[in-house]
Amino acid sequence: MKTILKSLVILVAGASFALSAEAEWMTDFEAAKAKAKAEKKTLLLNFTGSDWCGWCIKLHKEVFSKQEFIDYAAANLVLVTVDFPKTKKLEPELKKQNDELNEKYEIQGYPTIKLLKPTGREIGETGYEEGGPVKYIENLKKLVK
Repeated sequence: MKTILKSLVILVAGASFALSAEAEWMTDFEAAKAKAKAEKKTLLLNFTGSDWCGWCIKLHKEVFSKQEFIDYAAANLVLVTVDFPKTKKLEPELKKQNDELNEKYEIQGYPTIKLLKPTGREIGETGYEEGGPVKYIENLKKLVK
């Protein structure tokens, strides 16, 4: 009986950990490029206003926080947040990097999602799209081809 109870506790703990998993979002662009190159993955840059942009918050809630996207990203993408918050303070170095990326990739609004080769060369762009994670992943796959 003790063995069954132990197994049940381990199973429940493991399941709740898996359900609470989140995608790994990096902020250091150069480190993300190196990781993408080493793992042979596509970079996904999320240009966002995380604490004020309604569409950015909606994209995170409807797509980026969902298990389908988390699983797809873990296998195929290196995720980078390029944030432009209004209330949250960024370190000066990170703010400088984000401003440079914003200018380099000619961002006109948020959210803007850029897909890049590990070299930094752009291969696609999207933004918020209705339909949830499955539809969003399908669109990403089309852009990467």
